[in-house]
Amino acid sequence: MKYFFIPGTNPTISLSELLAIFKNGQYSLIYGDIFVLESEVALDPGIIKKLGGTVKFGEIRVEKAAPAALLNKLKSLVEPEKLEEGKFNFGLSYYGKKKLRTMELGMEIKKHLRARGVSCRWVTSKERVLSSVVVEQNKLLPAKGGLELVILEDGDNCSIGITLAVQPFKELSARDYGRPARDDYSGMLPPKLAQIMINLSRRSKGSEAADAVILDPFCGSGTILTEAALMGYERLIGSDISKKAIEDSKKNFDWIKERSRLKTDCRFKNLSATELSRFIKPNSIDAIVTEPYLGPQRGKVEIKKIVRDLDKLYSDSLREFKKVLKATGRIVMIWPVFTNGPQFLNPELHGLKIVRPFPNNFKDKIQLTGRNTMIYGREGQKVWREIVILEK
Repeated sequence: MKYFFIPGTNPTISLSELLAIFKNGQYSLIYGDIFVLESEVALDPGIIKKLGGTVKFGEIRVEKAAPAALLNKLKSLVEPEKLEEGKFNFGLSYYGKKKLRTMELGMEIKKHLRARGVSCRWVTSKERVLSSVVVEQNKLLPAKGGLELVILEDGDNCSIGITLAVQPFKELSARDYGRPARDDYSGMLPPKLAQIMINLSRRSKGSEAADAVILDPFCGSGTILTEAALMGYERLIGSDISKKAIEDSKKNFDWIKERSRLKTDCRFKNLSATELSRFIKPNSIDAIVTEPYLGPQRGKVEIKKIVRDLDKLYSDSLREFKKVLKATGRIVMIWPVFTNGPQFLNPELHGLKIVRPFPNNFKDKIQLTGRNTMIYGREGQKVWREIVILEK
């Protein structure tokens, strides 16, 4: 079986996450940044709930069909005997640069269905690809009785897939904006970015297991910890120098536990990240995943002073991270990039090394900084996030 994963707005980060999870799998790329995985076992569509960087997930049913054969291949995937009674919704998305008469293909599929007595509705969009929102709201998934046919440019030919799941945008929004304790002043880590960071923290087999120990030493409102719990991690530790942050994290963690009926617990400690080794055993942590204080978010700021202060805070913290991290562990950390310049941080790594998130021969559609880190941000933002992966 072959599956496709459509990346989000930042293909570099999306692909790095998939490579971290399927590092030992057989994979390839279609149309530059669409990840295709060959798997001997069936993948549960629910996997998308643990992938912050993937907006669509599906199965490839037809490989490398010539353009002239596309219509018949598409028709074969919507045979009436496979459909339930009632109106059938279908959609068509094309990921490719070459010209393809998708409107004609859609009309022909609609005629094909109606000629066989199938009451159907063709869902269209102004764009040539249907968004995850359109797919979800129009029930274009097999589990909901509909179908999205996905045409993927594959060299001179095209492959065809069926979308099995889309990113759960409603759930992500509810966890982001519906949580009882929010700190808009300090800034909030998006849940999908927290998921990506947790997946990037995988290094050894142990770090993928439910018994892996994950630490967030700047836990803030607890986003990383709650997302880790939802992803199946059961041994979690959160710490922060702010008492309010600990209270907020506990409140949000209890809220997600009750909402999702989780049995996972988390240990919280009110302490500075620069004092971790006083309370946590050496070489006991599988992964440190954290977004520390990024500096003031509002008002006039003196960037050079902020950079100096954060460099010192991060340097002192990394010294402690190294002490408590296992030899096989990994750190995934956010560093701010001040776009007026831009200005990057350069904390002392204390012997830790920055890890390139891609194999050296992997060059398609990736954009890394000169030090092999990734940038998460949008035009117009004053502060971007630099995703840094570190190992001993």
